[in-house]
Amino acid sequence: MSVYKKFIGQTMIYGISTIVSRLLNFILTPIFTRTYAAAAYGIFTKMYSYASLINAVLAFGMETTFFRYLNKYEDKKQQVYNNSFLVIAFISLLFLITGLIFTDPITKWLLNNNMSQFQDQRRYVQYFLWLLFSDAICIIPFAKLRADGKPFRYSLLKFINILTYVSICLFFIYIIPAIIKHDWPTAAFFKNFFREKWIGYVFIANLIASAVTFILLIPEFLKLQLKFDRTLFMTMLSYSWPVLVANLSFIINENLDKILLDKYSTEAQVGIYGAVCKIAIFMSIFNTAFRLGAEPFFFSHAKNANAKQTYAAILQYFVIALAVLFVALVANIEILKYFISRDRAHVAEYWAGLPAVPYLLLGYVCLGIYMNLSVWYRLSDQTRFGLYISLVGAFITVVFNILLIPEFGYMGSAWVSLAAYATMTIISYILGQKYYPIPYNLKKILTYLIVSAVIVFSSFFIFNRNIYIGNAMLIAFVAGIAYFEKNDLMKILKR
Repeated sequence: MSVYKKFIGQTMIYGISTIVSRLLNFILTPIFTRTYAAAAYGIFTKMYSYASLINAVLAFGMETTFFRYLNKYEDKKQQVYNNSFLVIAFISLLFLITGLIFTDPITKWLLNNNMSQFQDQRRYVQYFLWLLFSDAICIIPFAKLRADGKPFRYSLLKFINILTYVSICLFFIYIIPAIIKHDWPTAAFFKNFFREKWIGYVFIANLIASAVTFILLIPEFLKLQLKFDRTLFMTMLSYSWPVLVANLSFIINENLDKILLDKYSTEAQVGIYGAVCKIAIFMSIFNTAFRLGAEPFFFSHAKNANAKQTYAAILQYFVIALAVLFVALVANIEILKYFISRDRAHVAEYWAGLPAVPYLLLGYVCLGIYMNLSVWYRLSDQTRFGLYISLVGAFITVVFNILLIPEFGYMGSAWVSLAAYATMTIISYILGQKYYPIPYNLKKILTYLIVSAVIVFSSFFIFNRNIYIGNAMLIAFVAGIAYFEKNDLMKILKR
């Protein structure tokens, strides 16, 4: 089997599971927006934004470090597994204990000393402390499944996680209210504690799903040896801490806009922005599937003679796929908007945020390319450059969100998100060509990106989201790609 087919095969497995899982999660978006007002959905968006930042800290860059050192020291695979897990477990346990001790001060800070919602917010904080701890200690066992070439088991566990989460959410939103309304058996039991339209049940559902995942990962936990290799750890640390800061900066780029919206605008603005961001979930699915398949693949093929040519080809076809998806999503946004909200009471409130979508999607295109380009500093053990690039992106995110949010609200956040990811992509390409040159076909890549962007912004702003014109341009775009790429694609498929 050619390296291309192997890469595509594993990525498709991760992709299918990611698509199914994310779509199940995506189904919840219209349910949440019908159930909760924008302000309540703003709490949901805000809490998960903070959770993403903390997750990056707890992971400590060890997931990427695990893959790198697993292939770098093939005679120390068990030690690498032990060290990676124990580092995260120690940091996560310390975080949990500290968070439980200081729950009240954390709650007050999140509320900006607005004590009217103190008890609810305090519960949210406690739920998230346990949720973050549970998710963190599962990071390395999941990474081991990917490293061992077990995409089916990895995908199955992720699917069970999201299915559990969705099922419990639906139970709280629909089943319990129906039981109480019709006075069915157990109605008296639920009446004792149930609060209709309480956002806290969503967090409880997530916590239960994480606990189920932890239990299912027990076979991977049993393969651990509680032995810590200090010498190996010091070398791993030199690789991981720049990855940690880079990941943290990356998460800041992805989530700080929502946090700053909460600080400089209203919870309703956060809720609207968080809801329209869900349309970008399809682009996020593609990027996630690529990352899950690419990370172990890139490290394991680094020693191959034609590795750089392989990486160049992968980026080219990755960009083509991103460009097609970019055009397809905007061409059909008049359909996708119903997944944000169909409830008459909230529809105008949420749909007002649709103009942010093209900028958010183009930002995700840049993010996907950046993730692909990052292979150069990961394979050359120059992770400090990932740190520098991510810090530049974080600087743009922080400074320009603060400047633009008071004037433009969530539209300012969408513009800044695109600017940050585009800047990071350009810098990574320039530095990569200097320190680890890969022969990318820049002319062809830029052509596809520019053409897709012109189609998208024309479809959305000039043709007013006309679904027929948008899809006609999509078909023409795909036909053009097929014509110009047919020879190269046939060569790959024949290998």
